[in-house]
Amino acid sequence: MSTNATLKTTLKELAALAEPGMRAVNQRHGDDHGVNLTALRALAKRLKIQHELALQLWATGDSAARLLSTLVCRPGVFSADELDAMVREVGSPKLLGWFVTNVAKASRHAEQLRETWKDEDDLVGRAGWSLTTERVVKKPEGLDLPALLDQIEREMKQAPEHKQWAMNHCLAEIGIHHQAHRARAIGIGERLAVLIDYPVSPGCTSPYAPAWIAEMVRRREGPPEQGTPRKADART
Repeated sequence: MSTNATLKTTLKELAALAEPGMRAVNQRHGDDHGVNLTALRALAKRLKIQHELALQLWATGDSAARLLSTLVCRPGVFSADELDAMVREVGSPKLLGWFVTNVAKASRHAEQLRETWKDEDDLVGRAGWSLTTERVVKKPEGLDLPALLDQIEREMKQAPEHKQWAMNHCLAEIGIHHQAHRARAIGIGERLAVLIDYPVSPGCTSPYAPAWIAEMVRRREGPPEQGTPRKADART
């Protein structure tokens, strides 16, 4: 079957997966599709990797088609310019998250794009800080963590919503994973007070960085051995 025929069939299947109630819920979170994502992932698993189809799906401009595109493309094939153009076409946080996770992070251009995107606004900036957080957690060698903290302290309070969320995540992960910078990360979080009043369900961890850091450090370190004094909090 040609990719054109496959595209038509795939778009018909995507349309059948749309649920009006889900679209209404997604729209409240800034997303413009109503496709059940579990069913979409099952469709991607059946299609397997089809890069030409992925390009056609992306070219439709439809959010559900683009979500599927991120699952069936070959990230290593894209040039840095192609990925840069794609991220600037993203208009919703869900699609951005899938694009970063499934495509940009797996690209050989991830570091170049990280440095380019993190100084831009809103969704593109969020993509850059998401890639930065990935490095903070998984490959911090060579990162200038004090400089990142400087930038977060200087810019996060006034950053657009989506970028601010990603910067705050990066701040928390620096505090969680890098003990030498933990006190400063907590101090920045306290001074800026970003997301301090964000509502959370019972049992969930607050995205307010000082609380997030303290809770995750507690989980990572576990309870103290019997007879060992308990630290007053995660700031020591």
